[in-house]
Amino acid sequence: MGTARRRKSHLLLLVAVVLVSAPAWSSARGSQATFGPVFEDQPLGLLFPEESTEEKVTLACRARASPPATYRWKMNGTEMKLEPGSRHQLVGGNLVIMNPTKAQDAGVYQCLASNPVGTVVSREAVLRFGFLQEFSKEERDPVKTHEGWGVMLPCNPPAHYPGLSYRWLLNEFPNFIPTDGRHFVSQTTGNLYIARTNASDLGNYSCLATSHMDFSTKSVFSKFAQLNLAAEDTRLFAPSIKAKFPAETYALVGQQVTLECFAFGNPVPRIKWRKVDGSLSPQWATAEPTLQIPSVGFEDEGTYECEAENSKGRDTVQGRIIVQAQPEWLKVISDMEADIGSNLHWGCAAAGKPRPTVRWLRNGEPLASQARVEVMAGDLRFSKLSLEDSGMYQCVAENKHGTIYASAELAVQALAPDFRLNPVRRLIPAARGGEIIIPCQPRAAPKAVVLWSKGTEILVNSSRVTVTPDGTLIIRNISRSDEGKYTCFAENFMGKANSTGILSVRDATKITLAPSSADINLGDNLTLQCHASHDPTMDLTFIWMLDDFPIDFDKPGGHYRRASVKETVGDLSILNAQLRHGGKYTCMAQTVVDSASKEATVLVRGPPGPPGGVVVREIGDTTVQLSWSRGFDNHSPIAKYTLQARTLPGKWKQVRTNPANIEGNAETAQVLGLTPWMDYEFRVVASNILGTGEPSGPSSKIRTKEAAPSVAPSGLSGGGGAPGELIVNWTPMSREYQNGDGFGYLLSFRRQGSTSWQTARVPGADAQYFVYSNESVRPYTPFEVKIRSYNRRGEGPESLTALVYSAEEEPRVAPTKVWAQGVASSEMNVTWEPVQQDMNGILLGYEIRYWKAGDKEAAADRVRTAGLDTTALVTGLHPNTKYHVTVRAYNRAGTGPASPAANATTMKPPPRRPPGNISWTFSSSSLSIKWDPVVALRNESAVTGYKMLYQNDLHPPTLHLTNKNWIEIAVPEDIGHALVQIRTTGPGGDGVPAEVHIVKNGGTSMMVENSAVSPAPHPGTVLSHSVVTLILIGYLEL
Repeated sequence: MGTARRRKSHLLLLVAVVLVSAPAWSSARGSQATFGPVFEDQPLGLLFPEESTEEKVTLACRARASPPATYRWKMNGTEMKLEPGSRHQLVGGNLVIMNPTKAQDAGVYQCLASNPVGTVVSREAVLRFGFLQEFSKEERDPVKTHEGWGVMLPCNPPAHYPGLSYRWLLNEFPNFIPTDGRHFVSQTTGNLYIARTNASDLGNYSCLATSHMDFSTKSVFSKFAQLNLAAEDTRLFAPSIKAKFPAETYALVGQQVTLECFAFGNPVPRIKWRKVDGSLSPQWATAEPTLQIPSVGFEDEGTYECEAENSKGRDTVQGRIIVQAQPEWLKVISDMEADIGSNLHWGCAAAGKPRPTVRWLRNGEPLASQARVEVMAGDLRFSKLSLEDSGMYQCVAENKHGTIYASAELAVQALAPDFRLNPVRRLIPAARGGEIIIPCQPRAAPKAVVLWSKGTEILVNSSRVTVTPDGTLIIRNISRSDEGKYTCFAENFMGKANSTGILSVRDATKITLAPSSADINLGDNLTLQCHASHDPTMDLTFIWMLDDFPIDFDKPGGHYRRASVKETVGDLSILNAQLRHGGKYTCMAQTVVDSASKEATVLVRGPPGPPGGVVVREIGDTTVQLSWSRGFDNHSPIAKYTLQARTLPGKWKQVRTNPANIEGNAETAQVLGLTPWMDYEFRVVASNILGTGEPSGPSSKIRTKEAAPSVAPSGLSGGGGAPGELIVNWTPMSREYQNGDGFGYLLSFRRQGSTSWQTARVPGADAQYFVYSNESVRPYTPFEVKIRSYNRRGEGPESLTALVYSAEEEPRVAPTKVWAQGVASSEMNVTWEPVQQDMNGILLGYEIRYWKAGDKEAAADRVRTAGLDTTALVTGLHPNTKYHVTVRAYNRAGTGPASPAANATTMKPPPRRPPGNISWTFSSSSLSIKWDPVVALRNESAVTGYKMLYQNDLHPPTLHLTNKNWIEIAVPEDIGHALVQIRTTGPGGDGVPAEVHIVKNGGTSMMVENSAVSPAPHPGTVLSHSVVTLILIGYLEL
């Protein structure tokens, strides 16, 4: 026995030595310095122009790894030989291809990155070569058709890769064919379609084809083809679709899809698109020959129809868009650390259309099921992991549209137990009578076997002591005798270790004053008491919860406050309690070793909650039946309900109901007094003794039934119009008074004094006037008018009768005895004898027309009197000018005949020079001012006198007249300064003023030559105190 045991231990020791010395995954594997390759840059597909001047192509590859990665490349699945001096060079991880050619280099490339941990394979990158050859040099045959017919000119593009874009030239560059409704260039074939030809289409046409590659663009032109038009065919013919999209169009999610549709026809057909098996998104609705979906999704899959229509008929074509998708990961693998000997399940899943297949790679090589390894599509399972299972794994999902890779590292670990990261706690406090849980979590691979001891005693499971399968020690109903040292022993075939902690027993925490349940009203304040005792060596904390959710005391604007700062008192105050504050409150007194808690229920009574399920039934023209379900009464019985309604748009208003008072146990009521044919929403509000609650949600929108109008139109008036017309106006009735569809107005009218009524029906709710035209209607004849409204349910009440006059005619009599006289250089006075009122209308006033002698009357200016005055002052005239004047009477119909013309000549203008050499003298109570007389020139009106305006800050201004060149006026003694304006006056009006500022000082005066034109003294000038200071202010009109 002893020999066998020794051999077994020696074998274990040998295995341990081998495993610990293995360089792959020992305990040293825990260091973050070593990890497998992770791609940071992978190659992308490239389209290389065959005619490019570029000398090389670079496919990128870079991986993060420790130790750093080395790189290899595969082309079409075969590893490439990257030798110095060859056309294929490895620069870092990038593959550089010198002087690439299609024959040698077109294909699929993959990068492989490796380090001692493992190998990963990049995504596939396809290198393609693009080209565009020249059009054929052969001349193109002319195309002939009748003018008015449609025509197609073929492009016949040269060989190319990839696809092209097309445009057409007419006669010369750059006269491109416009993309209008009559022309269409197919971007699929390049052909040019003209729906209906006309003379402007004659000419020579060339197709321009353009190739767009990654870093170059090339365009080629075809030979010109002549379009000849035979005699015009003016017949109209139905559409015929010539450019059709295919019956099936395949597209990948996210790609742009373009469907083409163009038709010949006369008139030019209109194009419309629709989705046969669904609705077409408004953003794609178009009348263009192309339907573009910029980023197609699965919801866009379906059958689409193009319709070409004109006045002669229609033509349609249908085709289906089939949406597919490249693979996309739903679930990926991630780096994993696993114990040696354990089992592992890795899974990945991908979406795509067609459904992707999934395969696995290990270190860049295909992985198939084998001993201990099971591969089933997206599932990879290992049993009894070994160190050689470590490495880089890749899950590969692929369908015909693409391939995607997910990579992860598997690190298989073999470790002796180690407590350095997770030792047993050194000091383990516990409450007397309570329970303690002591975890034992050493790092170990494989999982360690765990034993516990207290002192030297090995612990076994009992009614108070449990060692769980994961090594956790649980001690219940703790007493002082449980204090002591506790050691966890861990062992696996790699080795053993232990860790010790000391258990210290403390007094248990107890609630000494528990909170009491309470019943309060909305808005009340409440304090819940909670006191506790605890071990004095521990800190005590109180935690409050409402319905098992912790209360946040720091929430801004919150309703909760702590009522005490004492350590053993944890009272809770609730301020301005709301309905949401009702519920189960838990007070928890807690130390680091244990806790105690007590519960109390708080009931918050308040106004009812919103009723629910508002349903409208039995809809009439002015009534509906409303029903609802009871909401929460919030612990106070519902006393009554009120119903509210609103029109759309509108505000909520309380409505009359049957019964008038709806009791709290009711769940239905009739709404009264609604407007017929009106859209309504309804809601219900509940009340109890504590107030009115929130309203219910609005009901679905309903429309009451129609009824005949119940209100007569208002604002009945009229008048005006052309001779022989009676115009009647009214205020259109708003929607709420129409009561039904087919709304209009019924007008009744008769000549005042007549016995029979005439009627007229005016359809449309917006109508607001009616014109009755009859040659027999005499001007300004009174009519009695009344109006009512109607709808398809009947007629409404009639309005009161209004008196409306027929259209007026212009006055027939001209004013007489017109007399005009110039009264100033820019004014003349006109008088005339009035005309008598006639039966044609109401005279409103008179219109004066005046024009210069020598001008035509058509150029006359006009002014109107605002009433029946027989005199008018005409202003704004030219001085010393002869005018012709006529006067006409006017009413609302227009102006009457003109009076005989009168003549008047305006006065010469007043002198342009103001009085000069102004001087003055102050006495104790008067002011005497003198100035040089102003002599009128030959072309100016005579001076008959002077006007002086005197003003100061203490008294209102006064105007003085004199026919002399001096004036003396009385002034108060308290006046120290004044502002004086002096100007000429005469038949031509008032002249330009001279303005002086007089300062009283010593009673003497100072004269200024021609004060109107002399410059004002500088403000800083100081004169002797014995003279009067004069400052020129400027010229002002009186």
